[in-house]
Amino acid sequence: MESSLNAVRRAHDLEDARDEVADLLVIGLGATGAGVALDAAARGLSVVAVDAHDLAFGTSRWSSKLIHGGLRYLATGRIGLARESAAERDLLLRHIAPHLVKAQPFLMPLTPAVSAATARKLMTGYRLGDLLRAAAGTPKKLVPGPSRLGAGAALDLVPALAADGLRGALRSYDGRVVDDARLVVALARTAAGHGARVLTRCRALGLAGDGAEVRDELSGETFTIKARVVVNATGVWAGELAPEIALRPSRGTHLVLREDTLGPLKAGLHVPIPGETSRFLLVLPQSDGHVLVGLTDEPVEGPVPDVADVPESDVASLLGTLNSVLATHVTREQVAGAYAGLRPLIDAGTGRTADLSRRHAVLKGKDGVITVVGGKLTTYRRMAEDAVDAACPQARRSTTARLPLVGATPRGVRAPWRLVERYGSEAEDITALIETNRALGAKVIPGGATTWAELVWAVRHEGALDEHDLLDRRTRIGLIPEDRLSALKVARHVLSLET
Repeated sequence: MESSLNAVRRAHDLEDARDEVADLLVIGLGATGAGVALDAAARGLSVVAVDAHDLAFGTSRWSSKLIHGGLRYLATGRIGLARESAAERDLLLRHIAPHLVKAQPFLMPLTPAVSAATARKLMTGYRLGDLLRAAAGTPKKLVPGPSRLGAGAALDLVPALAADGLRGALRSYDGRVVDDARLVVALARTAAGHGARVLTRCRALGLAGDGAEVRDELSGETFTIKARVVVNATGVWAGELAPEIALRPSRGTHLVLREDTLGPLKAGLHVPIPGETSRFLLVLPQSDGHVLVGLTDEPVEGPVPDVADVPESDVASLLGTLNSVLATHVTREQVAGAYAGLRPLIDAGTGRTADLSRRHAVLKGKDGVITVVGGKLTTYRRMAEDAVDAACPQARRSTTARLPLVGATPRGVRAPWRLVERYGSEAEDITALIETNRALGAKVIPGGATTWAELVWAVRHEGALDEHDLLDRRTRIGLIPEDRLSALKVARHVLSLET
């Protein structure tokens, strides 16, 4: 299929990229970079997109998995950003990736720590968020409006809540993506389907207005990729290639809990963070049974690492806030995994990172290189459109607002629901692999959901080149170190058979 990414296509595209002059060279293949590649390719431009590591290697895979409707931005008076976020959420829900993006219910428990006045203020905020939904044209059946529940109804949805003193809960809805890394893979593959050359394991060593010096991290060979314009979409690492870019990274940490830790969850949670007026801890149940608990917002000083460490202070802080609303406390030993992502916040000179704007910026350097930074996962498409508009002002208008990603038409698909929500219409192809070879229906780890067939599919069509790609990004088995270790043998065996 035209959108397939694999080792063979990489070799061909790498050879062609060395011999041609592309209209646009994109550096970075997170959500923004992959979005830029898709936006440009869909306009008919020739595109080469490279990343030093893999698709979704950096910040994009470490998100809260939320597709925000703009409520938090309303609380801080950023009306334009709130509207933009609600509009982009609508496009993802209805047109771009309806298989990957759905509405998620959340409860805000009305504990003794939440006064009646605070509850009224929060409900007013939720209702304003619902007005944003309506203004964006999102049907209420996709994102229902807020409501107040009694204590009994709240405990039915989240039995783990402490019943003592519970007055009920405020229920609201927001968007969520089943897997942020899979969204990036879908973006990159859709770009490839429109002719973009998507090259992982290609590190940009230096940028110029007409191209970049690149090293193939697999062979060690260094060469030049020529282009009429270059877009730096490396996120929190943007300043390494464009030193004039000033960023203030912040660390967002999440905990990963196993399914039985909190018991059945029919809704996520918003838990007020002590001392904050518009920030909440999030409890987000995942379709694989795991539960994410996050997130922190701590400044990061010094060199930016490829993968951020999780300090114990973050773990303790998150557990403290979570346990403030639970009947039985979660202990440190029950935390099965943890991860941290680094936000590429634009340096405003003063203030906490938690208070810095999440608005994106498109900046042109003296050498002509376009850098796009800031923003949120929700608004990747708008960031990409703005970047291509700046880089190629003579190109035709963007078409990505109504452009479905690979797999985005899952209606009528006959396959297990778990596969449909991750692969959309391609779930039938994975099911066909299992029907052809029953051995591929085996689970990668005991008690897990991921099958051997999904690993095979990732190697053949999703550009996975090694076990890290398979376990840490195409699937998320690697979020729990114990599970990752258990799956390594299978992942390596599949790679030996497919490469």
